[in-house]
Amino acid sequence: MKNRSDLFWKIVVYAILIFGVLIFIFPFIYMILTTFLTSAYSLPRPEEVFTARPNLENYKEVWMEYEFYRYFLNSLLVAGVAMVGSLLLGSMSAYAFARFEFPFKELIFRAYLFTMMIPLVLAIVPQFTVINNLGLVNTYAGLWLIYIGGGVVGSTFFLRGFFETIPKDLEESILIDGGGKWRIFWNIYLPLSKPALGTMAIFAFSGTWDEYFVALTIIKDEAMRTLPIALMMFQGQHASNWALVFAASLIAIIPVIIIYIIFQKKFVQSGHSEGAVKG
Repeated sequence: MKNRSDLFWKIVVYAILIFGVLIFIFPFIYMILTTFLTSAYSLPRPEEVFTARPNLENYKEVWMEYEFYRYFLNSLLVAGVAMVGSLLLGSMSAYAFARFEFPFKELIFRAYLFTMMIPLVLAIVPQFTVINNLGLVNTYAGLWLIYIGGGVVGSTFFLRGFFETIPKDLEESILIDGGGKWRIFWNIYLPLSKPALGTMAIFAFSGTWDEYFVALTIIKDEAMRTLPIALMMFQGQHASNWALVFAASLIAIIPVIIIYIIFQKKFVQSGHSEGAVKG
């Protein structure tokens, strides 16, 4: 009787979980199927959506006629450089806070944390003033300066704790061979921190890929627009054609999904340095 009771409750739990998953993915499936319609000037009924045949014409129209390929490549360049820059500088900053001793170390780190609490809207005006004085308005360099500067703070906060879990005894082999702090960083800390770096890569890429307000403030040239700006402008022009709007939205989602698939196995896991030191 006990086995039957356990089996019954397992079936109930799995049924609830499956039902919950269906509820969450239904809007996404509805969105994908709507893009297969030739036109949808109002949100289609479910029977219309689920009888639609696969059709990529809306994607082709958005990609070529509305030049979303240009905005896609712009965003890919901006988000890719910002991700690499914030991870590189953030990991170096985290290594310094984790292993070096210097004056006002904790005070500086708390100042890092304080900047994370400032709302983005409040920071746009001073950021724009600095970028304008540097002559970097309407340049990707201005965007990268803001994105990387903001990403370094989060990466430092996240990676410092991870670096502190790595045994210091691992550094002895490098020091015996005559290596210095830089070699220790590259040969020990970065390889052992792949799970943390993979997690931060997802956050850094998705955060800059979807960012709208700063990009709209800094970038003035239409040809240099990033995908979120182009998508908002496109929705304003074609709000009545949901098939085109959903197709454009899916184009914007795909890179984030790909980045997640690539780095999802790198999500933070414990035990990577366990057993590395004996004795």
